Amino acid sequence: MIKIRTKLLIYFVAILVLVVILFFVREQSAQQIVELHDESSEYYFLLNEITNTTDQTYQSLQIYVHEPIEENLNYYQEDKAELAGLQKQYDEVAEDSVSKQNYLNLIKSFVEHSDQTVYGVDQDDVEQYSFSLNEADNTATYIHEKTLELINQKLTQYQNLIALEDQRVQDTKNMGTAIFISIIILSILYALWFSNGITKVIDRLTSAAREISKGNYAGEDVVVSQKDELKILTDTFNQMKRNILQSVSDIEEKARLAQLLKEMELKSLQNQINPHFLFNTLNTISKTSYIEGAERTSDLISSVSALLRYNIGDLERDTTLKDEVMIVNEYFFIQKTRFGDRVTFHQEIEEDCLSVAIPCLTLQPIIENAFMHGIEEMAEGAEITLRIYREQDDVYIEIVDNGVGMEQQAIDRLMNDENESTQKGNKGHSTGIGMRNVIDRLNLFNKDAQISIFSQMGKGTKVMIKLPKGETP
Repeated sequence: MIKIRTKLLIYFVAILVLVVILFFVREQSAQQIVELHDESSEYYFLLNEITNTTDQTYQSLQIYVHEPIEENLNYYQEDKAELAGLQKQYDEVAEDSVSKQNYLNLIKSFVEHSDQTVYGVDQDDVEQYSFSLNEADNTATYIHEKTLELINQKLTQYQNLIALEDQRVQDTKNMGTAIFISIIILSILYALWFSNGITKVIDRLTSAAREISKGNYAGEDVVVSQKDELKILTDTFNQMKRNILQSVSDIEEKARLAQLLKEMELKSLQNQINPHFLFNTLNTISKTSYIEGAERTSDLISSVSALLRYNIGDLERDTTLKDEVMIVNEYFFIQKTRFGDRVTFHQEIEEDCLSVAIPCLTLQPIIENAFMHGIEEMAEGAEITLRIYREQDDVYIEIVDNGVGMEQQAIDRLMNDENESTQKGNKGHSTGIGMRNVIDRLNLFNKDAQISIFSQMGKGTKVMIKLPKGETP
């Protein structure tokens, strides 16, 4: 992820580098002009110095010819040594050419004629030193002329170089101008691109926020292509919207379940016809039956009384598997009395699971459903099995019958919020509570709870409840 601050720093560093390169190139061009000028000036000064030293040497020679004393000879020797140094310097500085070689030969000839003049004076040979002095004078004149010629050649070359350098300078200026304009254009484009990238995301977030403020939480997520702080902000916004949507959905689901419970309470109230009077009456009948020796009738009435008392209670209360199994046994005793040997009830229960909390009226409606829709029409061999066991931290409850079974379409309708009571009716039910109601209350009690239905036509049905991390209340 490249942060916005990093992008800006990269941009400013790139601009700074371009500006530095621009100034460096222009400075280099100016430096080359100065070096060319210095080189030409040094060359001109050297030629002028050679000419002046040649004249000075010739004058020292003339003085020695007119007055051949040791002092004048020393002056001449010093001037000649200086000329030799300038000759060597010129040889090192000047480019190799015919003109250079001729110029050096002229200086060499001048020095030779000057030395021959001194030798003639020392030998007192008037004719020799007069001729040599004249040749030295002519050679000095040639040196003057050659110096002017070299200066003219150098000036011509210098002018051509100056023209080329001026062109290079102009090209450099044009390039600098182009780079400067390019920097301005790129800066504007980058600023537009950068600001557009930020404002686009902000506009999208603003629009999405307006939709959320109107209560529309189901809109599409805001998508951005950048990978910077705006990406984090957008992802956080999208996650917040999903969290709000989930919270609203949870609230609506809880409200629906609460309404369902209220309806069940109302239904339960409708079924309560002075429950205390009914219980007291049933108890009176049970005791009378016991006194008269009808013990089975007494037990049946006691089971009905316990079943009604348990069913009419508050549906929102939580209970334990032990209480649920107890009321199932009461219910089965009543049905056993009705069906006789046509039905057999099996229990496979692990005792350490009975203290696990569970919503009230969870098992009885499922077993009741197995009776009414599974085995009620069977003439014999009907079986219902209740298994309660623990695997690791989870508690499993299985209600299995060998009845007529269910079609998958019916299971799907049942699991998709269609109460089976709307299809089969409530005939024979003691609770009026359907399977869907059991599922909803179980989910409200523990959102991680799972209920599954497995069935085959003609082979029976199995309802399995999983209570994750089943704990005691």
